[in-house]
Amino acid sequence: MTNQEQWMKQALREAEKAFEQDEVPVGAVVVHKGKIIGRGHNQIERLQDPTAHAEMIALTAAANHLHSRRLKDCTLYVTLEPCPMCAGAIVLSRIPTLVFATFDPKAGACGTLYNIVNDKRLNHTLHVISGVSDRESQELLKRFFGRVRRVVPNEGGR
Repeated sequence: MTNQEQWMKQALREAEKAFEQDEVPVGAVVVHKGKIIGRGHNQIERLQDPTAHAEMIALTAAANHLHSRRLKDCTLYVTLEPCPMCAGAIVLSRIPTLVFATFDPKAGACGTLYNIVNDKRLNHTLHVISGVSDRESQELLKRFFGRVRRVVPNEGGR
């Protein structure tokens, strides 16, 4: 198992927490010098907060840990390609590297629908690695949305 897979496994644990709380199962961790300094999982429903995405929570925890809004020398691992809001926050945090598991065809802003994190018009771009633990992340999302559709068959995903 590579280092990237080990850190992504921690993000997947966060996604499992979201799953257990009936949230879309997305998890994130911020790693700095070989140590997790920020963790997060989706809490949108629980907090009734549209900004309570896994990435936002993990970035806030990491910034608090470092006492800095600039997360230089950090890597963000997330189980699903970040949305436009999260991609913008990632750029603003100055994280140099983003690693995500699976692409998001409905809201992905790191290569799928948009590529905010590598838009040269912005003042920061970053290195992006995709596909790490892709299968595990996809399986968790499929389990969640399969369960949601069984409970509410006439409504779409969240």
